[in-house]
Amino acid sequence: GKGVRRGRWRTAAFFASLFACLAAVFAFSFIIPCPVRPVSQQAWRRTFAGAAAYRSLEVRDADGDRVQDLLVAFRASQPAPNGSASRACAQEGLPTPCVFLAALSGTNGSTLWAEPVAQDLQAVDCSFQDGQAPACLVAGRPASLAALHLRTGKTVWRVTTNLGTNSTVLSPLLIVPDVNSDGVSDLLIFAAAAGEEQVQSGFYSGKSGEEIGSGGRLRLPGWQGHLMHVTKSGAHYVLFYTANALYGYSLKQLYTMAAGPEGHGGTGLKEDPRWQTAIDETTHDVSLLSSGEIRYLMKVPGRSGTNILLVRSATLELLDGQRLGSVWASDVMPPIQSEPVLGSFTPDEVDIVVESRVAPNRKKILIVEGSSGNIKWELDLLSAAGTPGPATLPTADHRSLFLFWGDYQPGDNRTGSEGPPQNLYLLHPSFPNMLLWMNNSTEAIVSFQAVLFERSRHACYVLLTGPEIDSSPGLVALSKRKLKEDMAGSHVIWLNQLAQDTEQNIRDRFLRMRYRSPW
Repeated sequence: GKGVRRGRWRTAAFFASLFACLAAVFAFSFIIPCPVRPVSQQAWRRTFAGAAAYRSLEVRDADGDRVQDLLVAFRASQPAPNGSASRACAQEGLPTPCVFLAALSGTNGSTLWAEPVAQDLQAVDCSFQDGQAPACLVAGRPASLAALHLRTGKTVWRVTTNLGTNSTVLSPLLIVPDVNSDGVSDLLIFAAAAGEEQVQSGFYSGKSGEEIGSGGRLRLPGWQGHLMHVTKSGAHYVLFYTANALYGYSLKQLYTMAAGPEGHGGTGLKEDPRWQTAIDETTHDVSLLSSGEIRYLMKVPGRSGTNILLVRSATLELLDGQRLGSVWASDVMPPIQSEPVLGSFTPDEVDIVVESRVAPNRKKILIVEGSSGNIKWELDLLSAAGTPGPATLPTADHRSLFLFWGDYQPGDNRTGSEGPPQNLYLLHPSFPNMLLWMNNSTEAIVSFQAVLFERSRHACYVLLTGPEIDSSPGLVALSKRKLKEDMAGSHVIWLNQLAQDTEQNIRDRFLRMRYRSPW
Protein backbone atom coordinates (compact mmCIF):
# COMPACT_ATOMS: atom_id res chain seq x y z
CA GLY A 1 0.00 0.00 0.00
CA LYS A 2 0.90 3.68 0.27
CA GLY A 3 2.63 3.16 3.66
CA VAL A 4 4.95 0.52 2.20
CA ARG A 5 5.89 2.80 -0.73
CA ARG A 6 6.60 5.69 1.67
CA GLY A 7 8.83 3.42 3.76
CA ARG A 8 10.81 2.42 0.66
CA TRP A 9 11.28 6.07 -0.34
CA ARG A 10 12.50 6.93 3.16
CA THR A 11 14.93 4.02 3.07
CA ALA A 12 16.21 5.08 -0.36
CA ALA A 13 16.60 8.71 0.79
CA PHE A 14 18.53 7.58 3.88
CA PHE A 15 20.97 5.47 1.89
CA ALA A 16 21.37 8.22 -0.73
CA SER A 17 22.25 10.73 2.02
CA LEU A 18 24.62 8.24 3.62
CA PHE A 19 26.33 7.62 0.27
CA ALA A 20 26.70 11.38 -0.34
CA CYS A 21 28.29 11.86 3.09
CA LEU A 22 30.71 8.97 2.57
CA ALA A 23 31.60 10.31 -0.87
CA ALA A 24 32.34 13.75 0.60
CA VAL A 25 34.50 12.24 3.36
CA PHE A 26 36.37 10.16 0.77
CA ALA A 27 36.93 13.19 -1.47
CA PHE A 28 38.29 15.39 1.29
CA SER A 29 40.41 12.58 2.75
CA PHE A 30 41.98 11.14 -0.39
CA ILE A 31 41.22 13.13 -3.51
CA ILE A 32 41.58 16.77 -2.38
CA PRO A 33 45.17 17.06 -1.13
CA CYS A 34 45.95 18.65 2.23
CA PRO A 35 48.43 21.52 2.26
CA VAL A 36 51.96 20.13 2.36
CA ARG A 37 54.07 21.53 5.16
CA PRO A 38 57.54 22.47 3.96
CA VAL A 39 60.25 20.13 5.21
CA SER A 40 62.70 22.22 7.21
CA GLN A 41 66.31 21.40 7.93
CA GLN A 42 67.01 21.32 11.65
CA ALA A 43 70.09 23.48 11.16
CA TRP A 44 71.74 25.25 8.26
CA ARG A 45 74.55 27.73 7.64
CA ARG A 46 75.06 30.00 4.61
CA THR A 47 78.13 32.11 3.95
CA PHE A 48 78.97 35.24 1.95
CA ALA A 49 82.66 35.64 1.07
CA GLY A 50 84.43 38.99 0.94
CA ALA A 51 81.53 40.67 2.76
CA ALA A 52 80.77 42.88 5.76
CA ALA A 53 77.44 42.62 7.57
CA TYR A 54 74.94 45.19 8.79
CA ARG A 55 73.15 44.49 12.06
CA SER A 56 69.79 44.49 10.30
CA LEU A 57 68.22 41.02 10.46
CA GLU A 58 64.51 40.82 9.60
CA VAL A 59 62.15 37.84 9.94
CA ARG A 60 59.32 37.67 7.36
CA ASP A 61 57.57 35.04 5.22
CA ALA A 62 59.09 36.08 1.90
CA ASP A 63 58.03 33.10 -0.25
CA GLY A 64 54.51 32.51 1.11
CA ASP A 65 55.12 28.98 2.43
CA ARG A 66 53.98 29.89 5.99
CA VAL A 67 57.55 29.45 7.25
CA GLN A 68 59.40 32.57 8.33
CA ASP A 69 62.39 33.59 6.19
CA LEU A 70 65.38 35.80 6.96
CA LEU A 71 66.40 39.05 5.32
CA VAL A 72 69.99 40.16 5.77
CA ALA A 73 71.97 43.13 4.43
CA PHE A 74 75.69 43.01 3.63
CA ARG A 75 78.23 44.85 1.52
CA ALA A 76 80.09 42.76 -1.06
CA SER A 77 81.29 42.69 -4.66
CA GLN A 78 79.19 39.68 -5.60
CA PRO A 79 75.74 38.53 -4.44
CA ALA A 80 74.97 35.14 -2.94
CA PRO A 81 76.51 32.33 -5.02
CA ASN A 82 73.38 30.17 -5.19
CA GLY A 83 70.92 32.95 -6.02
CA SER A 84 70.01 32.49 -9.68
CA ALA A 85 67.98 35.71 -9.70
CA SER A 86 70.77 37.78 -8.15
CA ARG A 87 72.32 40.73 -9.94
CA ALA A 88 75.66 42.47 -9.62
CA CYS A 89 76.27 46.05 -8.42
CA ALA A 90 76.95 47.42 -11.91
CA GLN A 91 73.57 46.22 -13.19
CA GLU A 92 71.92 48.63 -10.76
CA GLY A 93 74.35 51.43 -11.63
CA LEU A 94 76.17 51.16 -8.30
CA PRO A 95 79.92 51.14 -7.62
CA THR A 96 81.52 47.88 -6.48
CA PRO A 97 81.31 46.82 -3.68
CA CYS A 98 77.71 47.75 -2.88
CA VAL A 99 74.99 46.76 -0.44
CA PHE A 100 72.90 43.66 -1.13
CA LEU A 101 69.62 42.84 0.56
CA ALA A 102 69.10 39.06 0.50
CA ALA A 103 66.13 36.89 1.45
CA LEU A 104 67.05 33.38 2.61
CA SER A 105 64.57 30.53 3.01
CA GLY A 106 63.87 29.62 6.61
CA THR A 107 63.50 25.95 5.67
CA ASN A 108 66.96 25.34 4.19
CA GLY A 109 68.83 28.65 3.88
CA SER A 110 68.65 28.77 0.08
CA THR A 111 68.74 32.25 -1.45
CA LEU A 112 65.26 33.33 -2.52
CA TRP A 113 66.64 36.56 -3.96
CA ALA A 114 69.58 38.93 -3.48
CA GLU A 115 69.43 42.43 -4.93
CA PRO A 116 71.88 45.35 -4.97
CA VAL A 117 70.08 48.21 -3.23
CA ALA A 118 72.49 51.06 -2.44
CA GLN A 119 76.05 52.25 -2.22
CA ASP A 120 75.64 52.32 1.56
CA LEU A 121 72.70 51.31 3.77
CA GLN A 122 71.10 53.69 6.24
CA ALA A 123 67.84 51.96 7.19
CA VAL A 124 65.70 49.00 6.15
CA ASP A 125 62.15 47.97 7.14
CA CYS A 126 60.40 44.93 5.66
CA SER A 127 57.05 45.44 7.44
CA PHE A 128 55.63 47.77 4.75
CA GLN A 129 52.49 46.92 2.77
CA ASP A 130 52.49 48.26 -0.81
CA GLY A 131 48.73 47.95 -1.23
CA GLN A 132 48.14 44.23 -0.66
CA ALA A 133 51.75 43.22 -1.37
CA PRO A 134 54.40 43.13 1.39
CA ALA A 135 57.53 45.15 0.64
CA CYS A 136 60.89 46.20 2.08
CA LEU A 137 61.75 49.88 2.41
CA VAL A 138 65.42 50.71 1.91
CA ALA A 139 67.01 54.08 2.66
CA GLY A 140 70.46 54.27 1.13
CA ARG A 141 73.31 56.67 0.66
CA PRO A 142 73.55 58.89 -1.25
CA ALA A 143 69.98 60.14 -0.73
CA SER A 144 68.01 57.19 -2.11
CA LEU A 145 64.74 55.61 -1.02
CA ALA A 146 63.32 52.43 -2.54
CA ALA A 147 60.58 49.84 -2.06
CA LEU A 148 61.34 46.21 -2.97
CA HIS A 149 58.73 43.52 -3.43
CA LEU A 150 59.17 41.06 -0.55
CA ARG A 151 58.34 38.01 -2.68
CA THR A 152 60.71 38.72 -5.57
CA GLY A 153 63.11 41.44 -4.47
CA LYS A 154 62.19 43.46 -7.56
CA THR A 155 62.11 47.24 -7.22
CA VAL A 156 58.59 48.67 -6.91
CA TRP A 157 59.84 52.25 -6.98
CA ARG A 158 63.07 54.13 -6.34
CA VAL A 159 63.50 57.89 -5.78
CA THR A 160 66.13 60.42 -4.79
CA THR A 161 65.15 62.13 -1.55
CA ASN A 162 65.45 65.84 -0.77
CA LEU A 163 67.03 65.21 2.62
CA GLY A 164 70.52 66.16 1.43
CA THR A 165 73.43 64.06 0.15
CA ASN A 166 75.46 64.75 3.32
CA SER A 167 72.60 63.93 5.68
CA THR A 168 72.14 60.64 7.50
CA VAL A 169 68.68 59.06 7.63
CA LEU A 170 67.67 58.56 11.24
CA SER A 171 66.37 55.08 11.94
CA PRO A 172 63.65 53.91 12.20
CA LEU A 173 61.66 54.80 9.11
CA LEU A 174 58.07 55.51 10.14
CA ILE A 175 55.09 54.01 8.32
CA VAL A 176 52.23 56.48 8.80
CA PRO A 177 48.55 56.61 7.79
CA ASP A 178 47.66 57.46 4.19
CA VAL A 179 47.99 61.27 4.24
CA ASN A 180 47.65 61.83 0.46
CA SER A 181 44.55 59.63 0.02
CA ASP A 182 45.96 57.26 -2.61
CA GLY A 183 45.01 54.09 -0.71
CA VAL A 184 48.54 53.18 0.47
CA SER A 185 50.21 53.98 3.80
CA ASP A 186 52.85 56.71 3.55
CA LEU A 187 56.30 57.27 5.06
CA LEU A 188 57.82 59.79 7.42
CA ILE A 189 61.60 60.06 7.35
CA PHE A 190 63.97 62.11 9.50
CA ALA A 191 67.55 63.01 8.61
CA ALA A 192 70.34 65.14 10.03
CA ALA A 193 73.79 66.28 8.94
CA ALA A 194 76.77 65.88 11.26
CA GLY A 195 77.12 68.79 13.65
CA GLU A 196 73.72 70.30 12.86
CA GLU A 197 71.16 70.95 15.59
CA GLN A 198 68.20 70.72 13.23
CA VAL A 199 66.54 67.51 12.07
CA GLN A 200 64.91 67.46 8.63
CA SER A 201 61.57 65.70 8.15
CA GLY A 202 59.90 64.54 4.97
CA PHE A 203 56.67 62.71 4.10
CA TYR A 204 56.86 60.34 1.13
CA SER A 205 54.15 58.51 -0.78
CA GLY A 206 54.14 54.79 -0.07
CA LYS A 207 52.67 54.21 -3.54
CA SER A 208 55.24 56.09 -5.67
CA GLY A 209 57.97 57.34 -3.33
CA GLU A 210 57.29 60.97 -4.30
CA GLU A 211 57.71 63.58 -1.59
CA ILE A 212 54.51 65.01 -0.09
CA GLY A 213 54.97 68.70 0.60
CA SER A 214 58.34 70.41 0.92
CA GLY A 215 59.56 68.97 4.23
CA GLY A 216 60.04 70.49 7.66
CA ARG A 217 62.75 71.17 10.24
CA LEU A 218 62.88 70.49 13.98
CA ARG A 219 65.44 71.88 16.40
CA LEU A 220 66.61 68.77 18.27
CA PRO A 221 70.28 69.21 19.31
CA GLY A 222 71.78 65.89 20.34
CA TRP A 223 69.04 63.73 18.77
CA GLN A 224 69.48 60.08 19.74
CA GLY A 225 66.29 58.34 18.63
CA HIS A 226 62.55 58.51 18.02
CA LEU A 227 59.42 56.39 18.38
CA MET A 228 55.89 56.64 16.98
CA HIS A 229 52.97 55.94 19.32
CA VAL A 230 49.22 55.66 18.65
CA THR A 231 46.81 56.51 21.47
CA LYS A 232 43.50 54.72 22.03
CA SER A 233 41.72 57.64 20.39
CA GLY A 234 43.70 57.01 17.18
CA ALA A 235 46.03 60.02 17.49
CA HIS A 236 49.58 59.49 16.21
CA TYR A 237 52.53 61.05 18.04
CA VAL A 238 56.29 60.96 17.49
CA LEU A 239 58.52 61.08 20.58
CA PHE A 240 62.12 62.25 20.12
CA TYR A 241 64.80 61.82 22.75
CA THR A 242 68.18 63.39 23.32
CA ALA A 243 70.59 62.44 26.10
CA ASN A 244 68.68 64.50 28.67
CA ALA A 245 65.20 65.33 27.32
CA LEU A 246 62.08 63.87 25.72
CA TYR A 247 60.07 65.82 23.14
CA GLY A 248 56.67 65.11 21.60
CA TYR A 249 55.00 66.17 18.35
CA SER A 250 51.67 65.05 16.96
CA LEU A 251 51.77 63.61 13.45
CA LYS A 252 49.26 66.29 12.53
CA GLN A 253 51.75 68.99 13.57
CA LEU A 254 54.59 67.33 11.65
CA TYR A 255 52.44 67.04 8.53
CA THR A 256 51.43 70.72 8.74
CA MET A 257 55.11 71.66 9.03
CA ALA A 258 55.96 69.61 5.93
CA ALA A 259 52.96 70.44 3.75
CA GLY A 260 52.22 73.96 4.99
CA PRO A 261 48.94 75.22 6.49
CA GLU A 262 47.34 75.21 3.04
CA GLY A 263 48.65 71.75 2.17
CA HIS A 264 46.21 69.13 0.97
CA GLY A 265 45.72 65.77 2.68
CA GLY A 266 46.21 64.75 6.26
CA THR A 267 42.55 65.36 7.03
CA GLY A 268 42.27 62.12 9.00
CA LEU A 269 45.09 63.02 11.42
CA LYS A 270 43.99 63.91 14.93
CA GLU A 271 45.39 64.95 18.30
CA ASP A 272 44.74 63.61 21.79
CA PRO A 273 43.77 66.19 24.48
CA ARG A 274 45.65 64.34 27.24
CA TRP A 275 48.86 64.18 25.21
CA GLN A 276 48.50 67.82 24.21
CA THR A 277 48.31 68.70 27.92
CA ALA A 278 51.38 66.59 28.77
CA ILE A 279 53.53 68.16 25.99
CA ASP A 280 54.73 71.74 26.49
CA GLU A 281 53.07 73.84 23.80
CA THR A 282 56.17 75.97 23.18
CA THR A 283 59.19 73.71 23.77
CA HIS A 284 57.43 70.35 23.08
CA ASP A 285 59.20 69.05 26.20
CA VAL A 286 57.70 66.11 28.15
CA SER A 287 58.09 66.19 31.96
CA LEU A 288 59.77 63.09 33.41
CA LEU A 289 60.12 61.68 36.91
CA SER A 290 63.63 60.24 36.48
CA SER A 291 66.96 61.80 35.56
CA GLY A 292 70.12 60.62 33.82
CA GLU A 293 71.22 59.92 30.25
CA ILE A 294 68.44 58.52 28.05
CA ARG A 295 69.59 55.43 26.12
CA TYR A 296 66.45 53.85 24.59
CA LEU A 297 62.72 54.35 24.13
CA MET A 298 60.47 51.35 23.50
CA LYS A 299 56.84 50.20 23.54
CA VAL A 300 55.51 47.91 26.27
CA PRO A 301 52.06 46.25 26.02
CA GLY A 302 49.82 46.97 29.01
CA ARG A 303 46.38 45.93 30.21
CA SER A 304 44.79 49.19 29.05
CA GLY A 305 46.87 49.78 25.94
CA THR A 306 50.47 50.21 24.89
CA ASN A 307 52.81 52.05 27.29
CA ILE A 308 56.25 53.55 26.72
CA LEU A 309 59.46 52.51 28.50
CA LEU A 310 62.15 55.15 28.92
CA VAL A 311 65.55 53.52 29.47
CA ARG A 312 68.22 55.68 31.08
CA SER A 313 71.78 54.70 31.92
CA ALA A 314 70.75 53.50 35.39
CA THR A 315 66.95 53.92 35.57
CA LEU A 316 63.83 52.52 33.93
CA GLU A 317 60.73 54.72 33.77
CA LEU A 318 57.36 53.53 32.47
CA LEU A 319 55.11 56.17 30.89
CA ASP A 320 51.36 55.64 30.54
CA GLY A 321 50.61 55.45 26.82
CA GLN A 322 47.26 57.22 27.16
CA ARG A 323 48.19 60.24 29.28
CA LEU A 324 52.02 60.38 28.89
CA GLY A 325 52.50 60.48 32.66
CA SER A 326 54.90 58.40 34.74
CA VAL A 327 53.64 55.05 36.12
CA TRP A 328 56.82 54.04 37.95
CA ALA A 329 60.57 54.60 37.94
CA SER A 330 63.07 51.96 39.07
CA ASP A 331 66.84 52.16 39.60
CA VAL A 332 68.99 49.34 38.23
CA MET A 333 72.71 48.68 38.54
CA PRO A 334 74.45 50.98 35.98
CA PRO A 335 75.16 51.18 33.19
CA ILE A 336 72.51 49.49 31.04
CA GLN A 337 74.50 48.12 28.11
CA SER A 338 71.91 47.04 25.53
CA GLU A 339 68.30 47.65 24.57
CA PRO A 340 66.01 45.67 26.89
CA VAL A 341 63.70 42.96 25.54
CA LEU A 342 60.25 41.92 26.72
CA GLY A 343 59.11 38.57 28.07
CA SER A 344 56.83 36.98 30.66
CA PHE A 345 58.33 35.63 33.87
CA THR A 346 54.82 35.43 35.38
CA PRO A 347 51.92 34.10 33.25
CA ASP A 348 50.24 36.81 31.14
CA GLU A 349 52.43 39.58 32.60
CA VAL A 350 54.87 41.66 30.55
CA ASP A 351 58.34 41.82 32.09
CA ILE A 352 61.54 43.55 31.01
CA VAL A 353 64.93 41.85 30.54
CA VAL A 354 67.82 44.22 31.23
CA GLU A 355 71.58 43.71 30.90
CA SER A 356 73.83 45.96 33.01
CA ARG A 357 77.61 46.20 32.66
CA VAL A 358 78.95 46.04 36.23
CA ALA A 359 82.64 45.52 35.32
CA PRO A 360 84.70 45.36 32.10
CA ASN A 361 84.22 41.57 31.89
CA ARG A 362 81.08 41.13 33.95
CA LYS A 363 77.38 41.85 33.44
CA LYS A 364 74.16 41.35 35.38
CA ILE A 365 70.93 39.97 33.87
CA LEU A 366 67.83 41.48 35.48
CA ILE A 367 64.19 40.54 34.91
CA VAL A 368 62.08 43.51 35.97
CA GLU A 369 58.34 43.35 36.63
CA GLY A 370 56.58 45.44 33.98
CA SER A 371 53.72 46.55 36.23
CA SER A 372 55.82 47.83 39.14
CA GLY A 373 59.52 48.04 38.23
CA ASN A 374 60.47 45.50 40.93
CA ILE A 375 63.28 43.05 40.19
CA LYS A 376 62.02 39.46 39.93
CA TRP A 377 65.22 37.57 39.04
CA GLU A 378 68.90 38.39 38.56
CA LEU A 379 72.17 36.68 37.70
CA ASP A 380 75.83 37.67 37.29
CA LEU A 381 77.71 36.44 34.22
CA LEU A 382 81.21 36.91 32.86
CA SER A 383 80.85 38.63 29.52
CA ALA A 384 83.17 40.37 27.09
CA ALA A 385 82.23 43.58 25.32
CA GLY A 386 80.23 42.93 22.15
CA THR A 387 78.41 39.87 23.49
CA PRO A 388 74.87 39.70 22.00
CA GLY A 389 71.90 40.95 23.98
CA PRO A 390 69.13 38.69 25.32
CA ALA A 391 66.12 37.24 23.51
CA THR A 392 62.81 35.63 24.50
CA LEU A 393 60.29 33.18 23.05
CA PRO A 394 56.65 32.97 24.27
CA THR A 395 55.70 29.54 25.60
CA ALA A 396 52.30 27.84 25.70
CA ASP A 397 52.01 28.33 29.48
CA HIS A 398 51.79 32.12 28.83
CA ARG A 399 55.31 32.67 30.08
CA SER A 400 58.59 32.99 28.16
CA LEU A 401 61.79 31.16 27.48
CA PHE A 402 64.71 33.52 28.14
CA LEU A 403 67.96 33.23 26.15
CA PHE A 404 71.16 35.08 27.01
CA TRP A 405 74.92 34.90 26.37
CA GLY A 406 77.81 34.94 28.82
CA ASP A 407 79.82 32.63 31.06
CA TYR A 408 78.40 31.49 34.39
CA GLN A 409 80.99 30.97 37.14
CA PRO A 410 79.51 29.86 40.48
CA GLY A 411 80.52 31.23 43.86
CA ASP A 412 83.33 33.76 44.09
CA ASN A 413 85.17 32.57 40.99
CA ARG A 414 84.04 35.59 38.97
CA THR A 415 87.19 37.53 38.25
CA GLY A 416 87.28 36.21 34.70
CA SER A 417 90.03 36.45 32.13
CA GLU A 418 90.54 38.32 28.90
CA GLY A 419 87.72 37.42 26.56
CA PRO A 420 85.47 35.02 28.53
CA PRO A 421 83.68 32.48 26.28
CA GLN A 422 80.31 33.16 24.67
CA ASN A 423 77.96 30.51 26.04
CA LEU A 424 74.23 30.44 25.29
CA TYR A 425 71.95 29.76 28.28
CA LEU A 426 68.21 29.11 28.58
CA LEU A 427 66.03 30.03 31.54
CA HIS A 428 62.37 29.18 32.05
CA PRO A 429 60.42 30.54 35.05
CA SER A 430 59.29 27.03 36.02
CA PHE A 431 62.99 26.38 36.87
CA PRO A 432 64.14 29.72 38.35
CA ASN A 433 67.15 28.12 40.08
CA MET A 434 68.50 26.44 36.97
CA LEU A 435 70.09 27.27 33.61
CA LEU A 436 70.33 25.08 30.54
CA TRP A 437 73.76 25.52 28.96
CA MET A 438 73.06 25.12 25.25
CA ASN A 439 76.00 26.02 23.07
CA ASN A 440 79.00 28.29 22.68
CA SER A 441 80.41 30.42 19.90
CA THR A 442 83.90 31.73 19.21
CA GLU A 443 82.81 33.88 16.25
CA ALA A 444 82.08 37.60 16.29
CA ILE A 445 78.27 37.75 16.55
CA VAL A 446 76.72 40.66 14.66
CA SER A 447 73.05 39.80 15.33
CA PHE A 448 71.21 37.20 17.40
CA GLN A 449 67.49 36.42 17.40
CA ALA A 450 65.20 33.74 18.77
CA VAL A 451 62.51 32.88 16.21
CA LEU A 452 59.39 30.73 15.88
CA PHE A 453 59.69 29.84 12.20
CA GLU A 454 56.14 28.42 12.09
CA ARG A 455 53.03 29.33 14.02
CA SER A 456 53.54 28.21 17.65
CA ARG A 457 56.30 25.74 16.66
CA HIS A 458 59.72 25.33 15.04
CA ALA A 459 61.62 27.23 17.77
CA CYS A 460 65.13 28.21 16.68
CA TYR A 461 67.82 30.79 17.18
CA VAL A 462 69.59 32.64 14.40
CA LEU A 463 73.16 33.96 14.35
CA LEU A 464 74.66 36.46 11.94
CA THR A 465 78.44 36.35 12.34
CA GLY A 466 81.50 37.83 10.67
CA PRO A 467 82.97 41.31 10.16
CA GLU A 468 80.67 44.28 10.66
CA ILE A 469 80.29 47.04 8.12
CA ASP A 470 83.04 49.23 9.61
CA SER A 471 85.59 46.36 9.46
CA SER A 472 87.59 44.82 6.63
CA PRO A 473 85.52 42.39 4.56
CA GLY A 474 85.69 38.68 5.30
CA LEU A 475 83.40 35.67 5.67
CA VAL A 476 79.86 36.57 6.77
CA ALA A 477 77.71 33.64 7.90
CA LEU A 478 74.01 33.31 8.66
CA SER A 479 73.05 30.18 10.57
CA LYS A 480 69.90 28.68 12.04
CA ARG A 481 69.86 26.14 14.86
CA LYS A 482 66.80 24.35 16.22
CA LEU A 483 66.42 24.67 19.98
CA LYS A 484 65.36 21.04 20.45
CA GLU A 485 68.55 19.76 18.83
CA ASP A 486 70.74 21.82 21.14
CA MET A 487 68.58 20.96 24.16
CA ALA A 488 69.20 17.26 23.60
CA GLY A 489 72.94 17.75 24.18
CA SER A 490 72.69 20.53 26.77
CA HIS A 491 74.00 20.62 30.34
CA VAL A 492 72.04 21.61 33.44
CA ILE A 493 73.57 24.23 35.74
CA TRP A 494 72.06 24.62 39.20
CA LEU A 495 72.33 28.13 40.65
CA ASN A 496 73.72 28.23 44.20
CA GLN A 497 72.11 25.00 45.38
CA LEU A 498 72.17 21.24 45.01
CA ALA A 499 70.58 19.47 42.06
CA GLN A 500 66.85 18.88 42.48
CA ASP A 501 66.39 16.44 39.60
CA THR A 502 68.42 14.46 37.08
CA GLU A 503 69.80 16.20 34.01
CA GLN A 504 67.85 13.92 31.68
CA ASN A 505 64.53 14.66 33.38
CA ILE A 506 65.19 18.39 33.08
CA ARG A 507 66.17 18.07 29.41
CA ASP A 508 63.05 16.02 28.72
CA ARG A 509 60.84 18.71 30.26
CA PHE A 510 62.47 21.36 28.07
CA LEU A 511 62.13 19.12 25.01
CA ARG A 512 58.39 18.75 25.69
CA MET A 513 57.94 22.50 25.95
CA ARG A 514 55.37 24.05 23.61
CA TYR A 515 55.39 27.55 22.20
CA ARG A 516 52.85 30.26 21.42
CA SER A 517 53.02 32.68 18.51
CA PRO A 518 52.08 36.30 19.20
CA TRP A 519 51.18 36.72 15.47
